[in-house]
Amino acid sequence: MEIKTEGIKTEEREVKMPRNVNDIIRKLGPTQRRRVENRADQLIAEEMTLQQLRQACKLTQQKVAKSLRIGQEGVSKIEKRSDLLISTLRDYVEAMGGQLSLIVEFPDRVPVILSGIAEIAPISKSGHKPVRAAG
Repeated sequence: MEIKTEGIKTEEREVKMPRNVNDIIRKLGPTQRRRVENRADQLIAEEMTLQQLRQACKLTQQKVAKSLRIGQEGVSKIEKRSDLLISTLRDYVEAMGGQLSLIVEFPDRVPVILSGIAEIAPISKSGHKPVRAAG
């Protein structure tokens, strides 16, 4: 990341001082500042933990647990995990009323919606979903 600098002259030489974002924002007019702050709020809102997402949907762990047919402690464990099966994540999102989409992004291509991953498995005659391998 490149840091922009402003020069400060001393008796001996010019010293480059780093400019920080707050200094730059302070120099903006009110309209530009509002635009920057609104965009920052949008970017922050685009990234949430599962717990923050659930809370933004105004749902309790108990309500999500009931939809998932697990205990509240199971929802707590899901929210704390950093590595989930895609099917678990899909089930959690659907329990909140959402739909999970996976988007693949490469620097030199347009984003692609990935399909066929963790599709809902058909229920067998015994009434159970087939067991999926972890990973």
